[in-house]
Amino acid sequence: MAKPKKQPRPKAETPKGFSDYFGAEVAERNAMLAQIAEVYHRYGFDPLESSAVETVEALGKFLPDVDRPNAGVFAWQEDDDEKWLALRYDLTAPLARVFAQHRNDLPTPYRRYAMGPVWRNEKPGPGRFRQFYQCDADTVGTASMAADAEICAMLADTLERVGIPRGDYLVRVNNRKVLNGILESAFEQQINRALPDGPSEQGANAARQRLTVMQDTTDGILRTLDKHDKVGDDGVRELLGPGRKDQSGAYIDGLNLPHYVIESFIAFLNARAGSNEITLERLREVVSEAPTGQEGVDELEQIVSLLDTQGYGPDRIVIDPSVVRGLGYYTGPVFEAELTFEIPDEKGRPRQFGSVAGGGRYDDLVKRFTGQEVPATGISIGIDRLLAALRAKGRIGGTASGPVLVTVMDRDRIADYQTMVTELRNAGIRAEVFLGNPKNFGNQLKYADKRDCPLAIIEGSDEKARGVVIVKDLALGKRLAAKITSNEEWKEQPAQQEVARIDLVAVVSKYIGETEKNRGPGA
Repeated sequence: MAKPKKQPRPKAETPKGFSDYFGAEVAERNAMLAQIAEVYHRYGFDPLESSAVETVEALGKFLPDVDRPNAGVFAWQEDDDEKWLALRYDLTAPLARVFAQHRNDLPTPYRRYAMGPVWRNEKPGPGRFRQFYQCDADTVGTASMAADAEICAMLADTLERVGIPRGDYLVRVNNRKVLNGILESAFEQQINRALPDGPSEQGANAARQRLTVMQDTTDGILRTLDKHDKVGDDGVRELLGPGRKDQSGAYIDGLNLPHYVIESFIAFLNARAGSNEITLERLREVVSEAPTGQEGVDELEQIVSLLDTQGYGPDRIVIDPSVVRGLGYYTGPVFEAELTFEIPDEKGRPRQFGSVAGGGRYDDLVKRFTGQEVPATGISIGIDRLLAALRAKGRIGGTASGPVLVTVMDRDRIADYQTMVTELRNAGIRAEVFLGNPKNFGNQLKYADKRDCPLAIIEGSDEKARGVVIVKDLALGKRLAAKITSNEEWKEQPAQQEVARIDLVAVVSKYIGETEKNRGPGA
């Protein structure tokens, strides 16, 4: 009789595009989330925790890949009703669903913040994961530019709260209506050029055909303009025109737009000046023939005026036409937070860190559910990039301190050691008893070293009889160990001290307090 085939053991590996996080990394993220929540809360936003799973129908056309319901997002089909469900790919689409579903019970405007992981079923790469954290804040139910100005101010305050000082960041603001105005002007010119001698059926058909082609390229135009900081004016010209070769030598097809349309976009992208006022004047010139564009400039002027009144000047928040934001659901002002300091790339060359947050106004998103336009605006902070920025500057990233370790010298006195731990914990000190095999004391200290424990508490039968304990400063011991050459020196070292058992909590509390006080920003 043949032996049953053994089932192969599963391979212990993290799925591609995902990551495991340990100790200090988790603690750093939680600390940053708390800091961001503190600012959001101070601005009057309420927390919301929505489902991690949404129907694909609710996500709608804003899926990363609209042609395949299970591409771009992690999706599956229900067996009972054949509905497609998906892990959320951002926190904005779920907000639109929540507001539409509960609008009769929610205040208007509704101000909420949300924090948590999102998932993208996209090709992973360096620094690009399929699961990452976002921190959003949105105001739903008001068309006032005061809401957009407030989002910008709050974003600046948030960056400073988490450790990005003024001068190391800029919140850049644009308005999708200005870009739409340029598109409208381009379409109008297309129609006029198609009908040089007055309207005719043939000319009208040609105009409509050209207009449709240009309108169909809108998403491509947005994606191209969004690359301006990477490819520059000439790169944008090529991508909007005949096409160009990328760094690998592969040829990228262009959008083949007319020259006069391309130059309108270049003028738009380069309208930023030394002051917000001059930038707005230049934008007015670019969209002088487009009512929608003029409306967009008016809104930007309102935002600048409101921010100036609150003391948020161009050292923190600037009007920048190169901010496009690729997502198609933005309908008005758009925002992006950029870190302006340099870090070395993989080859050691200096480069700017770049964007860590983005958002804008999306007045049509809730309408998909209600049939009525509901204005909304918000911002999303990429927590993982923000943490990476702080690590790159050495402002976080040290090893997190482990617990105080109470060692086990006598196996039958475990209750005494548990009592010590309880006293320390009741005093707010992180502590634990060694729960491994206590036979080899050296292994206990190796464990403490691996946990980065600041102190080890030792109480053998002799110490117990004398009513004392030994408090061993493990961090100092590491630094002194290399200099000690004899047992006599080891016994005399100041890295450990004998204290009365009744003073244990007071001595440890003092040590922990002094250590925390002396820890630097990169510790």
